Amino acid sequence: MTIKRGRPPHNDILTPAEWRIVDAVRHGLTNKQIAARRGISEDAVKYHVANAIAKLGIKNKKALRFWEGAPMDSQLARGESEMSTDFQIQGVGQIARTVSDVERSKSWYSEVLGLELLYAFDKLAFFNCGGVRLMLSETEVAAEKESIVYLWVPNVNVAYESLSDRGVEFVSAPHRVHKHDNGVEEWMAFFNDPEGRPLAIMSNVGND
Repeated sequence: MTIKRGRPPHNDILTPAEWRIVDAVRHGLTNKQIAARRGISEDAVKYHVANAIAKLGIKNKKALRFWEGAPMDSQLARGESEMSTDFQIQGVGQIARTVSDVERSKSWYSEVLGLELLYAFDKLAFFNCGGVRLMLSETEVAAEKESIVYLWVPNVNVAYESLSDRGVEFVSAPHRVHKHDNGVEEWMAFFNDPEGRPLAIMSNVGND
C-alpha cells in the first residue's frame, strides 16, 4: 500500500495556516507580532503572506489587508445570506488594553477584580465586564497611556473597601464627580492596574 506524504489537500483557496496568517494581517498585526503569537519565525510568516498574495492574485500586503474573503467552512461564509442588511450600532462590544504579562494580568483581573474569564489563547485573555468584553493583549512594552476603563459597581464604598482589602492601591477615596438635575449623584474612585495605568469604579447614588 502506498502512503501519501505531505499536507492533506484543501478545497479552499487558502490553507488553514494561510487563513490564520491572513486574518492576523487583516487584524493589523506586524510580521513580528504574528510570529510571536503563532510561535513561528518571521520568515515563516513572510512565506505564508507571499503564498496568500500569489494565490489571491493581489498586489501586495497592503492589498491583502483590505481583501474581503472568508474560509469556506466559516459561519460568515455559510450564513452570510441570513445576516441583516441594515446598519445599526448596537453598543460597545469590546474594550482592549495592552499588558506586559498576560498571565499576571489574567490572575489580577479575575482574582482581585472578580471579573469572569471567558477564554484565553496565545497572548490574549478575554473577560466578561457586565456584558462588554474586555480584551487584554500582551505586548513587549504595555502602552503607558490608555483609555480609562470605568467599572460599574452597586456601592462605591463597599467596592472601595473590598478592593483595598485585596491589595488594590487607590489614588484617592471615593468622591462625587457630578450631581444631575434629578438629584442622582455620580461617585468614582481611581486605582491602577498592574501596569500602573488608571482604572476606576463608579456608582450612581440616588433615584433616577
